This record gives sequence, structure tokens and C-alpha cells, in this order.
Amino acid sequence: MYKKQMKFQRIACFAFLAAAAIVFIYSLGLVTDLYEALYSTMDYLNPKYDAVDGARIFYDIQPFNSMLTTAALILIGCSVLVFITNTHSRRKYYLANYITVGLSCVANLAVAIWTAINVAKYKLQYQTTIDFEALKEYSEIWKTLYIGPNDTFWFDIGFVVSAILIIVSALAVFNLIWKTLLMKEEKRLIKEGLEG
Repeated sequence: MYKKQMKFQRIACFAFLAAAAIVFIYSLGLVTDLYEALYSTMDYLNPKYDAVDGARIFYDIQPFNSMLTTAALILIGCSVLVFITNTHSRRKYYLANYITVGLSCVANLAVAIWTAINVAKYKLQYQTTIDFEALKEYSEIWKTLYIGPNDTFWFDIGFVVSAILIIVSALAVFNLIWKTLLMKEEKRLIKEGLEG
């Protein structure tokens, strides 16, 4: 049982790091299609003459995208703390292990919820404010990327990323409970051995 738990423990800890890396990669790709399709349609000197109404979502989403990159770096930092405290390899957990796992879980859940809320908001803005007919005409004339109202890949991936963060946190909590129960059982057996 201990070997299985230790193996699961390593997987759960490496999952923290993998999930943080996924968030970071996602933050780098989030505005890729928006940039390619919308950036050239905007008149930077006079916003009243943008070639495509609603194209400014590219600018509206930038603060969120920047904060998401920062959040990903924080998640990577939390993951590193998990390894610094040897949470991935300790047979017995100490207070620092509980704190780092708890901190990482809270950070993951906070980023997951915040990301899902913002992605939903910007997806709705994308689908309701862009003049897709004008964008199609523009893309045909200037040979640029055309994205339609159903081209929501990067938004939809945001929900998958949020789900991954929640799943990783659930795995870590499960591991923490399992580890705690095994430690209590071990203490009980040692105590019985000493008394017997």
C-alpha cells in the first residue's frame, strides 16, 4: 500500500508542475488567432474608422492575458515549493508539506475559477461584438486570417485548462488524505508494537 501511495504522490506532485506549464503555454497562445485576424483591421490613430467593428477585443483581452501569464508563473512557483519541501518523495509529511500542497491547491482553484469566468466573458464579447461579415470582406481583400463566430478554439481550451487545474487539485487532496491515513495507521501499528 505504501509503494502505491508513494507512486501516486509523485504523480500528483508532478501534475502540479505540468498543469502550471499548461497554463503558461495557454497564456502565450490565447490571443494568437485574434492577433492574426483582428490586429491589422484597427486604425490606431482614429478608432472610429476601424475596418471591423468589435475588433478591439484584441486590446480588451490583453490585461487578462498578461495577468494569466503572471498567474501561470505563480503556479509554477507553488509547484517548485512542493518539490523544495520534498512533498513528492517524503514518506512522512510535516507541516511544510501540508502548507505547500494547500497553497498549490488554493492557487490552482483560484486561477481555474478566475480563468473560466474571464474566458466566458471574452468569448461572449467575441461572438457578439465583432462584425464578422466585415471581417470576412476584409480578410478576402487583404488575404488575412478569417475567424468566424464559431472559431472559439482558444476560448474553449481555456475551460479545459481550468478543468485540468481542478482535477490536479483533487488528485493532490486525495493524495494528502491517503497519506495522512497511512501515517495514522503506521503510528497506530508502532504504538501497538511498543505496547505488545
